[in-house]
Amino acid sequence: MDKVGDTKVPFCLQSCVKPLEYAIAVHEHGTERIHHYVGKEPSGFKFNKLSLDEENKPHNPMVNAGAIVISSLIKPGVNKAEKFDYVMEFVKKMTGREYVGFSNATFQSEKETGDRNYAIGYYLKEKKCFPVGADMIDALDFYFQLCAIEVTCESGSVMAATLANGGICPITGERVLSTEAVRNTLSLMHSCGMYDYSGQFAFHVGLPAKSGVSGAVLLVVPNVMGVMCWSPPVDKFGNSVRGIRFCQELVSMFNFHNYDNLRHFLKKQDPRRQSGDDRNKSVVNLMFAAHSGDVSALRRFALSSMDMELKDYDSRTPLHIAAAEGHMDVVLFLSQSCKVNPFVKDRWGNIPRDDAMQFGHEDVVKVLEEYEQTYSLQTSQTDRENHSHQSKCSSLEG
Repeated sequence: MDKVGDTKVPFCLQSCVKPLEYAIAVHEHGTERIHHYVGKEPSGFKFNKLSLDEENKPHNPMVNAGAIVISSLIKPGVNKAEKFDYVMEFVKKMTGREYVGFSNATFQSEKETGDRNYAIGYYLKEKKCFPVGADMIDALDFYFQLCAIEVTCESGSVMAATLANGGICPITGERVLSTEAVRNTLSLMHSCGMYDYSGQFAFHVGLPAKSGVSGAVLLVVPNVMGVMCWSPPVDKFGNSVRGIRFCQELVSMFNFHNYDNLRHFLKKQDPRRQSGDDRNKSVVNLMFAAHSGDVSALRRFALSSMDMELKDYDSRTPLHIAAAEGHMDVVLFLSQSCKVNPFVKDRWGNIPRDDAMQFGHEDVVKVLEEYEQTYSLQTSQTDRENHSHQSKCSSLEG
């Protein structure tokens, strides 16, 4: 994780909570039910305007009216405290259990000065935008609570990375959100996430993002990384001035704009393409993590689609290194989670179990013997299935 500046200072999510709230609602209820109450189109108006679409629905979940309605759809019939705990647990999972807090002062301030939001709430109630049985004041209170959730740049970047990773937290490997919820959320962030600057942002940056009046910008580079910027001075749209500038600089340097051509745009760097040097770094990082017993680092490498069977100069794999060092937790992770090949031979003809035996790690030897049997059975079964499939294809062709 790269970081610059005051990355451990807590700040309120404010409107950056809207995509998270929407993602949780879709994860819970599905797309069709949520969009029965809220639209999908950019409004073209300020985020706090009293405005509905032609079907008398809020324009989208990224404006205040849409977020207030969605607040009433999460855990309907459950009291506010339980609803808040439910969302907080989701956010904590998205941040990989890194810092998530709550600013009661901000919550109370929002309640006391939120006349515009109360006006929006009564307008929504008049137009029957809430589901049957929902209490408008409860929905507003819950919305104010969610805006007062605190993160840091570090924990917020993990949250963004979970969205970039299809709903799987890159630190824990836990699936937090459904792929449907993430895809919908990123689509709406792309078209509606930056207030009434969204069209300009989509044109110049071309990435899904969401801003908040606290000066936060949540930026997602799908399948690559997540970024959280925090710089409180905001422009006339309510977006962080430096946050916007950072996003523009990022896509001017890297091939991240949604419509950059990955093959022919030679002026920009593409960190997704591995050079020979990158591969060497991967081998070194992988071997060092296996040698030091760093399962967390290995898990991050595996989740970033790194080949966990990369070999060093002596044709040794991470499993060789972990077995020789006696790191049982690493051996278990590589075998049970990554399902690496336990029969790879190094330049001296040794497999990982041989290394464990040589250095007297009997418990590791036993685990590897059992894994070798399981691996052999699985491999032979796969071979049989492939052979059967090929036979069927051949008979069909005949």
